[in-house]
Amino acid sequence: MKNQTTYRYQVATQNVDFTLRATIDSLGNYILNTAGIDAQGKGFGVDALTPLNRTWVLSKFVIEVDSRPEQFAEFDLTTWVNHNARLLSTRNFTLSDMEGNVFVRSLSQWCMLDYVKRVPVALNTIEEMFEPYVSLVESPCEQPRRLTAIEAEVTREHKIVYSDIDFNNHMNTMRYIALMVDMLPIEYLKQNRPFRLDVHFMHECLFGQTLKVGMQVVENTTLFEITREDGVAACRASFEWR
Repeated sequence: MKNQTTYRYQVATQNVDFTLRATIDSLGNYILNTAGIDAQGKGFGVDALTPLNRTWVLSKFVIEVDSRPEQFAEFDLTTWVNHNARLLSTRNFTLSDMEGNVFVRSLSQWCMLDYVKRVPVALNTIEEMFEPYVSLVESPCEQPRRLTAIEAEVTREHKIVYSDIDFNNHMNTMRYIALMVDMLPIEYLKQNRPFRLDVHFMHECLFGQTLKVGMQVVENTTLFEITREDGVAACRASFEWR
């Protein structure tokens, strides 16, 4: 359909776990890397924003996974942008097998950041770049859910190191998710359980900071909150197990 683009991938050996299925964070990487590739190919990627002292940063991320694909499985990843508000652009994704069956649905909301001042910039300042590529196709999953502070039952610390930092000079999106996944009961990952993950990125985390990762279990939902050493909540997330 108009302004939807599809990319084909194969699950690489380095992207599976002991179940020989794609890890949660590798699925996120396929999705977010495709967002960058697609934006660059259409003329509104980071390469186009850098001369304007701008960059894209992820604000909210939703992924619904019915099943994680096996090693070497091929899949199609389709992406499209369908809504641009004053400060947030919504990009969507579906992953489908070679028979056309969708097994992952995802939604992401991005803001444009002034690279030096580290403050959001209105999207209408680059409207001519991306407006021709906005689609009328609806998002494949519900909008991001509201996430509030948690009462952590288990906590771990993590000091941000070189390998955590991305091109925006802050902690990479998938490192947050990997820290949370590492705290999940291993049984959840052995069973290849369907889930919905909501993540809200609230404040940047920088090299050398020490983070506290808190986890709380409420019925069929595992809640997370990552706070910086200054007590500021940097990220909140919710795994709803199905």
